[in-house]
Amino acid sequence: MTPLELRQLHWRSRRGLLENDLLIEKFFSQYGAQLNVAQGKAVTALMNLADNDLLDLLLRRKEPQGDTDTPAIRGVLALMRPAVPSTK
Repeated sequence: MTPLELRQLHWRSRRGLLENDLLIEKFFSQYGAQLNVAQGKAVTALMNLADNDLLDLLLRRKEPQGDTDTPAIRGVLALMRPAVPSTK
């Protein structure tokens, strides 16, 4: 992705729920500069979801279904989702 496309995507990713914003900001801080076009499209598809639907995906309360069940979206979700605590 070009720097301009990345800035536009990052700006468009601002959400109404603080929980979403925190996870998305962490994602962009860690992986934003490395995003390729397919990942950028996957982020765009996720940003088209309603805030509560996105939060359900990020918190693993739901898994992608239908149009959102693609390898690219699953890959981006894996990067966005918080780590699962160890059960040791």
